[in-house]
Amino acid sequence: MVEPLWKPTEEQIKNTTVTRFTSWVNEQFHTNLSGYSQLHDWSVSNRETFWSALWDFGGIISSAKGDQVVENDHLMPGARWFPEASLNFAENLLRRKDEHPALIFRGESGLRKTITFAELNRKVAGLSAALKKSGVVKGDRVAGFMPNMLETVIAMLATTSLGAIWSSCSPDFGINGVLDRFGQITPKVLFTADGYIYAGKPQDSLERISGILEQLPGVEKLVVVPYVKEAPDISRFPRAVLFEDFLDQSTVEIPFEQLPFDHPLYIMYSSGTTGVPKCIVHSAGGTLIQHLKELMLHTNLTPQDTIFYYTTCGWMMWNWLVSSLAVGATVVLFDGSPFHPQPHSLFDIVEQEKVTVFGTSAKFIAAAEKAAVIPRKTHDLTHLKAILSTGSPLAPESSVYVYRDVKADLCLSSISGGTDIISCFALGNPALPVYAGELQCLGLGMDVRVFDEAGNSIREQKGELVCVKPFPSMPTGFWNDPDQQKYRAAYFEKFDNIWAHGDYAEITQGNGMIIYGRSDAVLNPGGVRIGTAEIYRQVEKVEQVLESLAIGQDWKGDVRVVLFVKLKPGFQMNDALEKTIRQTIRANTTPRHVPAKIVQVADIPRTISGKIVELAVRNVVHNLPVKNKDALANPEALEYFRNIPSLQED
Repeated sequence: MVEPLWKPTEEQIKNTTVTRFTSWVNEQFHTNLSGYSQLHDWSVSNRETFWSALWDFGGIISSAKGDQVVENDHLMPGARWFPEASLNFAENLLRRKDEHPALIFRGESGLRKTITFAELNRKVAGLSAALKKSGVVKGDRVAGFMPNMLETVIAMLATTSLGAIWSSCSPDFGINGVLDRFGQITPKVLFTADGYIYAGKPQDSLERISGILEQLPGVEKLVVVPYVKEAPDISRFPRAVLFEDFLDQSTVEIPFEQLPFDHPLYIMYSSGTTGVPKCIVHSAGGTLIQHLKELMLHTNLTPQDTIFYYTTCGWMMWNWLVSSLAVGATVVLFDGSPFHPQPHSLFDIVEQEKVTVFGTSAKFIAAAEKAAVIPRKTHDLTHLKAILSTGSPLAPESSVYVYRDVKADLCLSSISGGTDIISCFALGNPALPVYAGELQCLGLGMDVRVFDEAGNSIREQKGELVCVKPFPSMPTGFWNDPDQQKYRAAYFEKFDNIWAHGDYAEITQGNGMIIYGRSDAVLNPGGVRIGTAEIYRQVEKVEQVLESLAIGQDWKGDVRVVLFVKLKPGFQMNDALEKTIRQTIRANTTPRHVPAKIVQVADIPRTISGKIVELAVRNVVHNLPVKNKDALANPEALEYFRNIPSLQED
């Protein structure tokens, strides 16, 4: 039997919020649930009761809840949650009003700023009043081209307090990348910093803003936050104002607009690597109740906690992180490179800010191990109780590294969902053990299954991750998609009336989950389906390899596996290293997983949120167009994959 890497003590289990919630459910509904498996089964079988109970347990602030929990529960899309409810998202995030720290900003350069919940409420009040005076009303779009800083959160809260819709992207996007997104939603107000700092280098944002505004004529106000410079020159922008000058300092109360549960809150964007990004609309109520569930029950976040997730404002983890304010926790924001000036820089912040929940990407954890970062020897991580990982599957070796070299007693939770649902299908649980390579559990209230290609539900086998019943954080639709054709095509074409998420996954014997990669990137040599993550887990064990990317190359009527590797500085691919890579893959998987070709490349292309792009590379190898290079952080890397001589050989 496989031994867990970590399991909570009886005392730790007893003190989790998920255990307290289970006891509360037993009292309220005269049930006799014991343990997570029974709670999950109950939450899926009694979804209306579960989501209504979660509303009450989470203390959602509203002017009306209503009696009906969901209408059209048999339709995906088409179900409507809490159709009689009326609430405001920002009001729920600003429920705490004391002098406890709400936000802590840490810049890569060493800059540190903090703001209390009382100050945050006052700032949001002033900005909300200023936006209202500028003509912003419910349904208008307000956009942020911002680093992950205090003012970004304040702008989002002020926007949503009015019932306007917030949308943001990272400041390292190019002009076309921004226009591909904001050009579709026509914002009335645009927030930007004068620049940002990455890897020790200040970057100017205002130059790009000039080009962006030329093609966004609907922007009536540009609000600029000084960051790189104390007094940036904004005189060239006729509709510009500095952030502090824009605030209405006389307003201290926020008249939170009461809105339907499904009122639009955020517009998020798909990666856009296969075309213009899809504009995904998420509801205020659905986002709020789902995030409260995940933060309180699955992450065990409390008002005494400090949570830090390394993210940009263009990744849904920013939206997820900021919802921690609704729990009353302190949120740490960071702008910069995670490895500057040292590979252990993020762990410096974890130590200094006494972070209790630290979130990052699987790639960061793998890179920290490769860089020989051993925080248990160099940092005081006494306060750290959980590490969260997402962005790509967390390799078993990375899990072992965390417990060996970071901290032995914490809950390491690999979580998986996406921008599409602004939340998770499978994630962590502080009351359950942690097994290498597995996500601990399926999300409460989420009827998640794995289907084979015929649509049969399977367990302990690989297949398509699906959700067979509606859930509150489903998008309300896509922007400018009135007949929902794009929305239906994205998630409901594969299986009628069932959400197909696009992940290749397996539900384990213990009701955990293993993610093998994106199903559209699944390799198919000889008709055998292979998830790319299965290969990456083995390749990246090899000491000389920094990271890798695998594709299926069409070859002589079949598909052959081609592996691209980025090596550590100073190493070159040779016969001995190729043999080591092949032997490592063969020994730990199957002969089918062993690549036909291994090619060294200088870099691996990835999206701005850090995800590698197998499909874009596959297109380049097959001389097909890559439709939207502006979605990539390093589009120049694609050239390494063009016209490689060895890929034309047997």
